[in-house]
Amino acid sequence: MLEEVEHWLSRRSWSVADRPLDLLAAAKRAGGASVSVVLPALDEEGTVGEIVAEIRRELMERVPLVDELLVVDSGSTDRTAEVAAAAGAKVVHRDAILPRLPAVAGKGEVLWRSLLATSGDIVAFVDADLKEFSADFVSGIVGPLLTDPDVAFVKAMYDRPLAGAGGQGGRVTELMARPLLNMHWPRLAGFVQPLGGEYAARRSLLERLPFPVGYGVELGLLVDALHTVGLDALAQVDVGVRRHRHQDGQALGRMAAAIYRTAQVRLARGHLVRPELTQFVRGEGGFEPRTHPVDTEERPPMADVAEYAHRRVA
Repeated sequence: MLEEVEHWLSRRSWSVADRPLDLLAAAKRAGGASVSVVLPALDEEGTVGEIVAEIRRELMERVPLVDELLVVDSGSTDRTAEVAAAAGAKVVHRDAILPRLPAVAGKGEVLWRSLLATSGDIVAFVDADLKEFSADFVSGIVGPLLTDPDVAFVKAMYDRPLAGAGGQGGRVTELMARPLLNMHWPRLAGFVQPLGGEYAARRSLLERLPFPVGYGVELGLLVDALHTVGLDALAQVDVGVRRHRHQDGQALGRMAAAIYRTAQVRLARGHLVRPELTQFVRGEGGFEPRTHPVDTEERPPMADVAEYAHRRVA
């Protein structure tokens, strides 16, 4: 298995510098594939505008690489939608997409619905809380899809400095996701950032995959993509440094629980329960329990949704 991972790393791990923008633009013209970029956003007025402006300036105006830039607002209480629109993005509220189906809270829910609100042959997802954002995050992950027809799914990899504390972020990755992948899906052990929010895939693959509605979406898509198209169709690209806000320990615990449950569902789909996670905070009378549901719901492959099928026929 180690030899297989090392062989994959030598063939399917690249740097963003390996594919300059002029090469990607030529490949896009030759292949005719369209590219959509989706930013799921919840209360990100401080960062979403800069990300949108950078993508528009570098990848839509200077080099015509991105055809569609969509921000899906999942219920922000700040000026996220207004800031994103002013910077040049199309903004759609999560609940306006597939309105017959009541939305549930969660990042995966937003990404799943975005397939119905976009039209690109290639769909790239980018988190909306990134700081000091570079267009390399987008060109890096769509590059292999534009230049190599055998690649179907691409993750970004990067350094994740832990602001103000030294060391690296990605604590849920190192403490939960990476051990799970190495033990149960060792062919995926070569992914540097398996939970990273920046990745791109062919629509023809994404529409065939179920989407966990919550934080487990990245792990779920990666594992299901492996089983759907095989390891050689997966790739990763080094795009430099990723800076974003970091969560506190209890939030990380809830994320880890969702990751574990997502893996568990894929290991034993016939034994489903809705688990809960109890954590503790200090109150006036000592430590008080706080119990949270762990995301277990998943949306079906978008190809199975009637509205999506009707749109494709039209």
